[in-house]
This record gives sequence, structure tokens and C-alpha cells, in this order.
Amino acid sequence: LGESLCTISTSINIKEPRWHQGTFVGRAKHFFTVTDPRNILLSNEQLEKACQIILDYKKGVVTPGLTEDELWRAKYVSDSAFHPDTGEKMLLIGRMSAQVPMNMTITGCMMTFYRTTPAVLFWQWINQSFNAIVNYTNRSGDAPITVNQLGTAYVSATTGAVATALGLNALAKHVSPLIGRFVPFAAVAAANCINIPLMRQRELKHGIPVTDENDNRLGESSKAAQQAITQVVVSRILMASPGMAIPPFLMNSLEKKAFLKRFPWMSAPIQVGLVGFCLVFATPLCCALFPQKSSMAVSRLEPELQEKIRASHPGVETVYFNKGL
Repeated sequence: LGESLCTISTSINIKEPRWHQGTFVGRAKHFFTVTDPRNILLSNEQLEKACQIILDYKKGVVTPGLTEDELWRAKYVSDSAFHPDTGEKMLLIGRMSAQVPMNMTITGCMMTFYRTTPAVLFWQWINQSFNAIVNYTNRSGDAPITVNQLGTAYVSATTGAVATALGLNALAKHVSPLIGRFVPFAAVAAANCINIPLMRQRELKHGIPVTDENDNRLGESSKAAQQAITQVVVSRILMASPGMAIPPFLMNSLEKKAFLKRFPWMSAPIQVGLVGFCLVFATPLCCALFPQKSSMAVSRLEPELQEKIRASHPGVETVYFNKGL
């Protein structure tokens, strides 16, 4: 009872995630909360209210009767809808909470309609358009992407995905039908390898900020950007894997059964449901694979940056940087 009467302390650090990010479990809990699809259903006033609680709290004003759980809930709700660097409200389909429903629909359709060229063109194009929206919505604030770069990455990734899909479809005609079902997965993987580095080419060219463990900025490194982008590509491809690798086996055997022969139109909804089930788990778990604050030995950085760090901060052996998503 005493607990509910006294207000919570004003020293909770709500800039950081609620769970310790040094462990996989802590990161997984954080991303399960961030990608929670129920957050898309929240009304505008619920979002504004959560945002207000957080803004007040940062100024040291605690909403009366607020519990610690409600404070964290408000933080995650407002983070789900407002951009961390610009504070503007994000496009609904670009938000992390829309990832699972959007991806399951698009992926399910890509995997159901993969046999004809127009269907491949259409669904791979839809998927890359969605990717471009997500990348634009979640772009990092201090390295803004120009519309030009966005366009280049979008066109290249779409071309790469369609070319991979059509090329592999042509090859798959000569092998077992099960292998043909994996073509959309290969196309998505190829597109990720093109899309993300192109979207973040500025970071590869000019480097990303690296800091010591106390967040003192030590310089910019392209080597760190390479590591960050590689980790993102790997986790994005793994994120798509369970949803694109498990359903084909199930669908292959289901389509031989009487039920789907009688109701062939059920094949897309079943596929979407299976993909969705896999994605609800795969999305947060793969986001959690690598710490958001990635690290690298000074000895692996560019020689000129190594010299600069050794001169200005002689004791520093490891640098840290934000890997992006």
C-alpha cells in the first residue's frame, strides 16, 4: 500500500532499455517489447499520452500515481511510434511494431506465388518497396539519407531481388519442386546484401562515430561501419530464415493432402499464418544476436585512426559504436 502512495524515483534512466543489454536474454526481452505487433493498434491519444508521460519524466515531473511498470510501458509505446533522433511520428508501416504483420503478409505471398514471372516481379517489388519505407523511417538521425541514395538503393535492391528470383526459378525448373520453394528466400537474402550497404554507403565512405566506453567520441571509422553493416545483413537474413525455411517443407507435404486439393485458395492464408508464427519469434531474437553497441579492438581500425587514438587516448584498447538495425 505504501508503494502505491509514494511516487517513483526520478532517477530511472529511461534513455536506456529496461533490461541489461550485455546479455542475449536482456536484448531479446528488449526487442520482444519493441517489435510487439499490438502496438500498431494503439490510438493516437494513447501514443500522445505515453509521449507526454516521458517528456514530463525527463523534465523531472512525475505523473501522479505512475508506477515503474507504467513508466517503462510508456517509454516503449512512445519509442515504437516516435523517431528517437527527430521526435517526429513515424509512418505506421515503417515502425518496428509493424514488422511482423507486414512481413508475414508479404513473405507468405512471395512464397505462395513464386512460380510465374509476373507474380515474382510483383511480390519482390512490393517487398523491396516495404524495405525502403522501413529503412527510410528508421534512418539514423546524424547520417540522414538523401532521397537520391534512397532511390538508388531501392532500384538496385529490387533489380537484384528480381534477377536472383527469376534466374534461380529458371534453374529450379530442372530440380525437385521443393528446391523451387526456396527461391524467394535466396532472392530476399541477395536483396538484403545489396540494399543495406547501399542505404548506408555514406557510413562506409565516411565512417561512423566510434567512442570509448564512457561515450567520448574518438573519431570516425569505415572499418567499424563495415562490421556494423555486416552484422545487420547477417541478422536480417537470419530473421527471414525460419519464416522462409520451415514453411516450404510443411507446405510441400500439405499440398499433397486432400484438404488443400479441395481448397487450393487456403494455401496463401496457411502460408501467411506459418510465416507469421515463425516471425513473431525470429524478428526479436535475430535483432538480439549482436549488441546494439558493438565493439572492436583498436588494432583492427584504420592505421591513421589508430595513431590518432593512441596519441589522444593512450589507454584505450577497445572502441564502441552503434550498429544500427
